[in-house]
Amino acid sequence: MQPLIDPALFTILPLVYVAWADGELTADEADLIRAKSAWLTPPHRKALDGWLDASKPPTTSDLLRLRRTIREHAGSLNGAERLTLTELGASMAGVHGTVPGPEVLASLAELEDALAVGSALGDLIPDGRHEQTPCRREPPAFDLDAMSARLDGPQAKLKGEVRKFCVDSGFKHEPEMPKDEQREQVMDWIRTLSSSGYGTYAFPGVTSDATFAEFVSVFDTLAMCDLSLTVKFGVQFGLFGGSIYFLGSDEQQQKYLPDVAAGRLLGCFAMSEFGHGSNVRDLETTATFDAQTSTFVVNTPREAARKEWIGNAGLHGHMATVFAQLLVTNKDGVEENHGVHAVLVPIRDKKGKLAEGIRIEDCGHKMGLNGVDNGRIWFDQVRVPKENLLARFAEITEDGQYHSDIVSPGRRFFTMIGTLVGGRVAVGSSAVSASKAALSIAVRYSDRRQQFGPEEAPEVPILDYQTHKLRLLPRLARTYALNFAFLELVKRYVGKTEEDAREIEAMAAAFKVMGTWHATDVIQACREACGGQGYLSENRFLTLKNDSDIFTTFEGDNTVLCLLVAKSALTDFSQQFAEERVFGLARYLGRRATVALTQTNPVAVRQTDSAHLRSPEFWLEALQFRQDDLVASAAARLRAHMAKGNPFDAANIVGDHMVAVATAYAERSAGEIFWKAVQAEKSPALKAELSRQCTLYALDCIHQDSGWFQEQGYIAGVKARAIRSEISTLCSEIRPQASNLVDAFGISDELLQSHIGRMHRAPTA
Repeated sequence: MQPLIDPALFTILPLVYVAWADGELTADEADLIRAKSAWLTPPHRKALDGWLDASKPPTTSDLLRLRRTIREHAGSLNGAERLTLTELGASMAGVHGTVPGPEVLASLAELEDALAVGSALGDLIPDGRHEQTPCRREPPAFDLDAMSARLDGPQAKLKGEVRKFCVDSGFKHEPEMPKDEQREQVMDWIRTLSSSGYGTYAFPGVTSDATFAEFVSVFDTLAMCDLSLTVKFGVQFGLFGGSIYFLGSDEQQQKYLPDVAAGRLLGCFAMSEFGHGSNVRDLETTATFDAQTSTFVVNTPREAARKEWIGNAGLHGHMATVFAQLLVTNKDGVEENHGVHAVLVPIRDKKGKLAEGIRIEDCGHKMGLNGVDNGRIWFDQVRVPKENLLARFAEITEDGQYHSDIVSPGRRFFTMIGTLVGGRVAVGSSAVSASKAALSIAVRYSDRRQQFGPEEAPEVPILDYQTHKLRLLPRLARTYALNFAFLELVKRYVGKTEEDAREIEAMAAAFKVMGTWHATDVIQACREACGGQGYLSENRFLTLKNDSDIFTTFEGDNTVLCLLVAKSALTDFSQQFAEERVFGLARYLGRRATVALTQTNPVAVRQTDSAHLRSPEFWLEALQFRQDDLVASAAARLRAHMAKGNPFDAANIVGDHMVAVATAYAERSAGEIFWKAVQAEKSPALKAELSRQCTLYALDCIHQDSGWFQEQGYIAGVKARAIRSEISTLCSEIRPQASNLVDAFGISDELLQSHIGRMHRAPTA
């Protein structure tokens, strides 16, 4: 059923909604509504008739969308809870320049009386008492536009354009929308983005002059609007298109990417298998080269080898990048396995008919992201031309032989997989955007939602309660830290060289883990901070919570990625001694001894004054000490266990220790990057605010792992208590600017789409 979105219909919109919401609309009531709306033009009467057919009543989703439209407009009307339904409709129409005349208002007032629906107004303007409570926030102590620009970074202009584009294009998620409808809605949004050129940002040098930084900016900004849209965008342009861009030859890029960018060729990224998950090296799907026909035969050898959770496969994809074991017979007649490679396989024609040998099942309804059509794929001896092997790193020669400039199979595998690390950057950054949305809702609501207060005194905003500040503001500080961490990561990723590629891969994995686990934590905390209002679907936590949950799993399971980060840190640790052997080890032990003398002496571990605790010298050294100590102790444990058994068992036993190493690495890295951004800030007001955020972030990291620091003798119990007290003090200092700090994220009411998260003032971006 088409929504009544024309402003000319807004006058009658509340009456139509309530007439249905109160029960079944009778034929007599429908005729009465038609009679009293004779002032409408023929096209508008036709649109209204679709909602007055008693034999085809609107679905629950239709009514929810209609109610949402009314609430979005009614929420901005002063004193709206005292209006009649007719007055509410007239006010809504007036906002859009359509002012109903006296005769129209009189006719609708008669209709309202006849339908006896006036008492239902509260359903359209919920929680009116609290909405009218004035916000007691302080004026900004800093330039909001400047803060937004710092947070958006070098791509601030582009991010602002994408935010505006989402609003102007009507991208609005509907929490109760059926799966099939949601998929088509998101697909329409992808077409809109494609036709507006946003898909071209994914392929610098081929379809645009953009950089990876600009693509990530589009990607993570979309996350402020709808995460199904973000993921669908990522599947089409980042994964499917990205696989061709990073793994394909120049000819393959020119052949396919213009159509991918324009949305004419929709595709999938078919890597994961049911039986192997994160173990890409041992995938079982095969691509066997047939020299006689110059084709690859792609096959699923057993049920557990099916491709699983493949986005775009369930409904819309035409082609898949399939990762398979490449089998080629050499000149001696021996079949050789050259490891996992990527092959382009058509799976549907333009009309949606499955290709021969392809079987696809829909993954079904999920916890979230139901706007993304995930599917399972089986291949039954599917033939594709040899030109479909993505050939940047390997090819089949004219005489049917395998060739690669990278001789080592292991190095070749990690080179190919390493080109796809950009997906982790994008996913982690978009998780931070989801955290910003959640905090924008919770902080704004908490700043005006009042309850209790001193005896015989007015109620106070719940954000004034210390428990509430401690619940939200350290998480806000961590979000700021992650914001700057990802800005730096994107910058380094764009400029990476072969020498620093491994370091950047570790950083991308670490921040992806940190950002996605943070999103899961902060969205839950924000939902609780909003009480029952946070539990209402219309206030967005339903979709934020369910849609973001999988971010901790895809583009690399977080625990597995922690092991990758820890392995990188341990490799760096061992290389300190590999070149200089005894002298390198001696220097390391000397540094450790110096740390023990200067940082773990009885005075330092008990020092509790505020100036010391807030000094970057203290918390930077503390975070570095934790990382170094965990790396050294993990290395010692690994050596000890490897002496007793095989490397796999040793790594398995020390797995929890490795996760701790990765966490310490991520938190220390983010803290250092954030503090450098603070030091570089020229505005005194911005610098002061960012400094408080950075200090709160760092002290909270130490506080959250206070037990470890005390076990190591780095801080005494009295210092641990002082850190906890300093965090409370910082939260109280930050509290007056809390709403301003989330407003600096630049998420307008129209983009945020949360009734309780409204700014109640003009947006900053």
